[in-house]
Amino acid sequence: MVIDVGADAKVRALAGGSVAGVIGLIAIGSALTGQTTGGGGTAVAVGLVGLVFLGIGLLPVVAWKKVGRPRRLVFDSFGVRWDDPQGRPWAVAWAELSGVGISRTRQRRVKPADYLMRKTMVRLDLFPADQGFRSRHQEMEHLWEFHTVKNGYRLPLGSSPKYIPVIEGAMRQYRPGAYLGIKDEGFVVGLV
Repeated sequence: MVIDVGADAKVRALAGGSVAGVIGLIAIGSALTGQTTGGGGTAVAVGLVGLVFLGIGLLPVVAWKKVGRPRRLVFDSFGVRWDDPQGRPWAVAWAELSGVGISRTRQRRVKPADYLMRKTMVRLDLFPADQGFRSRHQEMEHLWEFHTVKNGYRLPLGSSPKYIPVIEGAMRQYRPGAYLGIKDEGFVVGLV
């Protein structure tokens, strides 16, 4: 089973960049054609805000190589692997893992808009079966005890709850005894 994280990142980057770019162009156009009220100072302020939004809209274009690079999480009979040819790929056999879990953080519902769009962060947690795992898998060191996981590795997968059933299906198919299920964690808001 394969989760194509790179394709989802491309879509999100293009959508966000397009929206920001259009807002920027509208603001700049309004400032240049005198469609703002409040005088010259307001027009300059609207133009500057438009430039900021246009810059945000251009970020996906500028960083396309990084954003558009192929990244896949693969579950198969061998184990689990992260295919990232231009990044930090790794592969782990099932026998090397004592447990695999999913960490999920759901945004609290505070405002009415939170009931329409609720952000869910998804992470894959991997726990080694032996003490030598860390020395054998130096390529995964950046994931060691990342973001509150203890004695394990955490791979952040972004805000796509659609990954959860795919991971669950793969774990039940290939390594049901090591599957730890879903762990709900609190959503941190503000300064920590």
